[in-house]
Amino acid sequence: MKKKDIYTLALLILLTILTAFFSTNFGSFKYLVFIVLGLSALKFFLVAFNFMEMKKANSFWKFLIIAFLVVYVGIVSIIL
Repeated sequence: MKKKDIYTLALLILLTILTAFFSTNFGSFKYLVFIVLGLSALKFFLVAFNFMEMKKANSFWKFLIIAFLVVYVGIVSIIL
């Protein structure tokens, strides 16, 4: 594993712990859903571009991944 991948994995673990911390300690917070959704979107972005190697992919696929993420987060935000 490259050093960059180890740093990314450590950041993903930290973001997961941070998400669990927010959801358990701030359960009645009004904007908790948006914080957890934002952290999950960041984790999705990190996994897609670092471990799935979307950095080296065609720009169409990059756009499609980012558009999917924006549409998904937008729809879930509107629903909640």
